[in-house]
Amino acid sequence: MALEILYILSGIVSLITGIYSFRDDTLETRFGTGLFWVILSITFIFGRILPAKFVGILVLLMGVLTATKQVKIGSFKEVSEEFKIEKSKILGNKLFIPVLSIAIFAFVIGQFTSLGGLVGMGIGAIVATVSGLIITKASANEAIEEGNRLLQQVGPFSILPQLLAALGALFNAAGVGEVIASGISKVVPTGNIVFGVIAYCVGMAVFTMIMGNAFAAFAVITAGIGVPFVYSQGANPAIAGALALTAGYCGTLLTPMAANFNIVPAAILEMKDKNKVIKTQAPIALTLLVIHIILMLVWAF
Repeated sequence: MALEILYILSGIVSLITGIYSFRDDTLETRFGTGLFWVILSITFIFGRILPAKFVGILVLLMGVLTATKQVKIGSFKEVSEEFKIEKSKILGNKLFIPVLSIAIFAFVIGQFTSLGGLVGMGIGAIVATVSGLIITKASANEAIEEGNRLLQQVGPFSILPQLLAALGALFNAAGVGEVIASGISKVVPTGNIVFGVIAYCVGMAVFTMIMGNAFAAFAVITAGIGVPFVYSQGANPAIAGALALTAGYCGTLLTPMAANFNIVPAAILEMKDKNKVIKTQAPIALTLLVIHIILMLVWAF
């Protein structure tokens, strides 16, 4: 029930953005942009009672609006840079209180209650919003306008994590792991530990780049490569599994599909080169991938 309330609140935020978009006369694609955010709000608010096929049609419609470039950023009330600097000097480290409250509530509620970490994060976000209003003495209307600005800047990428998580479960249920195992067996010599470990770690990184999430890739690649080519050779499952998962995150550093890590920050910071974060992370990611392969060979066998 608590999680359902948080979904409804998320839907209300999307609905407000949709209304702002419809009312934005300066935005050429205001109907497409507004429709996108209203559809998203419907899936959040009524997703529990709507038929699954109808929700699927709504998601496809959102994809069409995005692919035809009908979802764009509107106009906002901008605060001057001088005002931001002046307020930051007045508030000082108090600005970190709302941010830290999200992590604290997520940890405490996730660890010590039956509600779960996701509900804890949602409650933490509500506390952060209220404490932010108290500390900055901003009005609720300003908070709504800033929420609208932030959501529009992130754009359609905001729903990518949910879609990728669903795609990972779909791939696993469809038996993609078995197809990968069949293909890898034609390239990697059976019984060769070195080639098996390389295929496992590189496979995790590459599939994570496609999926955007190492958790989604882990089940598929472990079933397709890990079990037949690494675990069956005597690898310690705890060590090999942990290293395989973090090897997948080397792929997270290299893909725009990991939107919440690589694309969203670039959008929020208004960077001219949207791939600058990925380009900067690439050398570190490739180095870490090689280290993961070496550690799995040394520690897991």
